[in-house]
Amino acid sequence: MNHKPHAFVYVCAACFALLIGAVSSSAQTSTIPAQNWPAPQEGDYTVHDFHFQSGETLPEVRLHYYTLGKPLKDASGRTTNAVLILHGTGGTGNNFLRPIFAGVLFGPGQLLDANKYFLILPDNIGHGKSSKPSDGLHARFPRYEYADMIALQHELVEKGLGVNHLRLILGTSMGCMHSWLWGETYADFMDALMPLACLPVQIAGRNRIWRKIVIDGIRKDPDWKNGEYTAEPRAALQISADFLVIAGSAPLHMQEDLPTRDAADKYLADTTARITGSLDANDFLYAVDSSRNYDPSAKLETIQARVMYINSADDFINPPELGIAEREIQRVKHGKFVLLPASEQTFGHGTHTHASVWQTYLQQLLAQSANPN
Repeated sequence: MNHKPHAFVYVCAACFALLIGAVSSSAQTSTIPAQNWPAPQEGDYTVHDFHFQSGETLPEVRLHYYTLGKPLKDASGRTTNAVLILHGTGGTGNNFLRPIFAGVLFGPGQLLDANKYFLILPDNIGHGKSSKPSDGLHARFPRYEYADMIALQHELVEKGLGVNHLRLILGTSMGCMHSWLWGETYADFMDALMPLACLPVQIAGRNRIWRKIVIDGIRKDPDWKNGEYTAEPRAALQISADFLVIAGSAPLHMQEDLPTRDAADKYLADTTARITGSLDANDFLYAVDSSRNYDPSAKLETIQARVMYINSADDFINPPELGIAEREIQRVKHGKFVLLPASEQTFGHGTHTHASVWQTYLQQLLAQSANPN
């Protein structure tokens, strides 16, 4: 099947912390092959004396990031071409430097051409090369939450990279949820938001249950040792991998690609080995737990940016039958919701990173937000 899926579109027509930090950036050319997009630069930015929502503090928080392109400012000094791209739970900014995303969007003449835009891909706290529990503090690492994460992103963008306005924020999964919080917390900082694969309400129901199962499964593993393990706790990693496999699954593709019992069993064994080989129990526990206080629903009317919000119908984490996305988008002043029907072109929750599936809607958003009237 090579046809392009028809999207069911729902359109709505009416509807933190003060940080003290300093730049400590050491940018160098990344070793990631450039393919059809320019080679990214990597750097680190240090926030000093960061106060978390929990009341905990860290004297230094390291934020790692990738950038492509160069920032441009208008005559008034306002940044005009910066795009912030936010990853999901357990991911990194590097996730977007793959052909299914960067190869579709970042190349010459493409929608987010890195010769035209300044693309910012951070590793969030707790992830990638940014400060995280596995660096040494283990379970003594501050119990960060989404409000802390977007405050640190803002610090990186504004003070670390000198960007005072964003043309677009695009976020996938956890990054999707972050984009809603950005739109409310820093309402005049961006022109457009593109949340992909989430819901703009408190995490409850099955979504909360699977997260709580993972959290409890890690904490109740005797080998976790209150976070002070010297070898990765086997049961903790197993339950984490199990739910990552299911939550990210696409039933149609799995049935077609794994048509026999033996094929399914081999896929599970291989995927579990791959996931557990790179997973740290504390890092993943913190990352999943960070969603505990997420709830942008009370302030959706305050969002000023143009919003193009997309979910796919085969998403285990955000099932369309809940009707939440259609209901809540009506409260967003300049909001539009697109539900991509399940097809051979969608990939369950992971559809958010397959840019070819939804790039038409990004094109619409960029055009509409450039000329909002």
